[in-house]
Amino acid sequence: MKVLIKTAWGSDESTKACFAFLHANAFAEAGHEVRIFLLGEAVNLMKDALIRSVTPVGWPPLSEILHKTIEHEIPISV
Repeated sequence: MKVLIKTAWGSDESTKACFAFLHANAFAEAGHEVRIFLLGEAVNLMKDALIRSVTPVGWPPLSEILHKTIEHEIPISV
């Protein structure tokens, strides 16, 4: 299955902002083809300073989540 995950949640909603990456990783680990599309405030999540500072409630920091996303070779469009 091909999956496109779109989000506009930014760092002001850190848990919601990370869901796109968490869900994409889960889909990729289940063998699906996944892409992430960021728009609005979510585009800022690709800045190094925010990658290091965003931590969702109950999940690892965005830096760790994004590392897995990159390992899965999931394309991210902004």
